Amino acid sequence: MEFAVKSGHPEKQRTACLALGVYESRRLTPDAERFDRACGGYLNNLLRRGDLEGKPGQSLLLFNLPGALTERVLLVGCGRERELDDRRFRQLAAHTAKALNDTGAMDAVVYLADLPVKGRDLDWKIRQIVEAVEESHYHFDQLKSKKDAPRRPLRKMTINVPGRRDLAIGEQAVREGSAIAGGVKLTKDLGNMPPNLCTPAWLAEQAQALAGEFPTLQATVLEEAEMEQLGMGALLAVSRGSAQPAKLIRVNYRQGSALQKPFVLVGKGVTFDTGGISLKPGEGMDEMKYDMCGAASVLGTLRACAELQLPLNVTGLIPAVENMPGGQATRPGDIVTSLSGQTVEILNTDAEGRLILCDALSYAERDEPAAVIDIATLTGACIIALGRHPHGLFSNHPPLAHALQIAAAASSDRVWELPLWDDYQEGLDSNFADMANIAGSRDGGAIMAACFLSRFAKKFHWAHLDIAGTAWKTGKAKGATGRPVPLLAQYLLDRAVEAGWDNGRAAH
Repeated sequence: MEFAVKSGHPEKQRTACLALGVYESRRLTPDAERFDRACGGYLNNLLRRGDLEGKPGQSLLLFNLPGALTERVLLVGCGRERELDDRRFRQLAAHTAKALNDTGAMDAVVYLADLPVKGRDLDWKIRQIVEAVEESHYHFDQLKSKKDAPRRPLRKMTINVPGRRDLAIGEQAVREGSAIAGGVKLTKDLGNMPPNLCTPAWLAEQAQALAGEFPTLQATVLEEAEMEQLGMGALLAVSRGSAQPAKLIRVNYRQGSALQKPFVLVGKGVTFDTGGISLKPGEGMDEMKYDMCGAASVLGTLRACAELQLPLNVTGLIPAVENMPGGQATRPGDIVTSLSGQTVEILNTDAEGRLILCDALSYAERDEPAAVIDIATLTGACIIALGRHPHGLFSNHPPLAHALQIAAAASSDRVWELPLWDDYQEGLDSNFADMANIAGSRDGGAIMAACFLSRFAKKFHWAHLDIAGTAWKTGKAKGATGRPVPLLAQYLLDRAVEAGWDNGRAAH
C-alpha cells in the first residue's frame, strides 16, 4: 500500500474515492460540510431522508455526485463528536479501511485526520489510519492451494492534513506507521506459520533473511554444542525431548554511538509447546504454535527499527526451542544448572518458557545493556488476571516501567503493571535446589513466573511483558495479532528522541 499526505479542499480532489465523516445524528464534519456546499447540499438532503445516522460502524457509498470531481464518496459514521476518544477513532479507522477495500477503488483521499480526538495529536491519528489500513489488508494464505482472490484492492491512500505546515509531521507519521505496520505483519506471518514448518532452525533462517534484507542488522546463531559449553543448562533442558535442536538467535542493530549501551529485547521462542512430560490437554493445543510470538515480536520490532533508521543500539535475543515429550525429555523432579550458576528444580516441564528465558537473560549481561525487556507468552494465569486486552507488565526499575506505560498509551498497545514484591519470592523455595520453576500453589501464577525471571535480572534494568493473552486471537478470528510490536517500537522511538533524534519534525 502506498500512502501520501496532502493539504487541500475536498471538493477539489480528483480521486476514485473520497472518504468523509458524519457525526451522530446526521451532522457532517467540517470537511464534509465544505464538500457538500460545492455539491449543492446533496449530502445534507440524503441525511435528512435518514440514509445514514452517523453511528459508529455505519458507512454509505455514493456515486456520481453533482458538481463533484471524485468518482465516489464514502460517508463514514463517526458517532457523537464529544465521545470520539482514541478507542473510537481506532475503530473508525479500521471500519473506514475495510469499507474502502470493498469499494473497488484503487486510490482514495481520506478526510479523517483532522477530527478532534481527546488527548491525541495529528501524528497519532495518521499513524492509526496507516496501521488500520495495513491491518485490513492482512491475510495469511501462503499455505492454501487456492489463494483468496481479493476484489480489486486499494493501492494508494492520501491522508489530508489541515494545513501545509502539517505536511512534514504527516509524512513522518506515515513513515512511522508504515514501519510499525511492517513489523506487525512480519510478526503475524511468523506466528501464523504451522509448527511443522516453523522450527527453531527455520526461525533462525528468518532472522538471517531479515538481516539480509536490512544491512543494518547482523544475525548470528548459537548451536546446542556452544550453549552446552557456555553452561545453559536450563535452556537445553527444554529441548532435550525434541528432535529439533535448540538455537540461540542473536540479531544486532548498531546505529547509535559506540558508547551508547544497547537496549536488549529477549523473545520467548518455543516453536511448539506440548508441555513436555507435563503434557497439556489436547483441546486447543494447536494454538501452542503461538508460543514463539515473543520471538516473532522481537524480529518485527527490529525490522521497524531498521526501516526507520533509529539512531540506537538494539540487540534481539531469541532462545528458540521445541518442547516435546520423548525418551530424552526432562522429567519433573530433574535439577539443572542455569548459565547464572543457580540451580533449578523442574517441578513442571510445562513451565518451560522461564527456563529458556532465564539463560537468555543471563546471556544479555554480556552487552552491559541500558535496559532489557523480555517478551513471552508465559502464563495462562495472566489471561485469568487481565483478560486479552493489556499485556502484563513487571519490572525491577520503576523508570523503565513508566517509560513502557508512556509508550503503551502513545501507541494504544496497552499494558497493566502487576506487583513484583519480595513477599512472593519464598513461593519458589525448593528443598533440593536454589529454586523451583513453579510455586507450590496456583496463586498469582503470572507474578510467580515473573519472580522467577527477576532472579536472573538483578544486574540490569529489566522489564517482563507477559503476552499470553494478547499475542493471538482465538475462535473464528484465530491468528497472531502482531502485538506488542507497536508498544516496543514506540518505546524505542521515545529513546531515540531522548538521544536527540529529531525524527524529521524539529525544523517544523
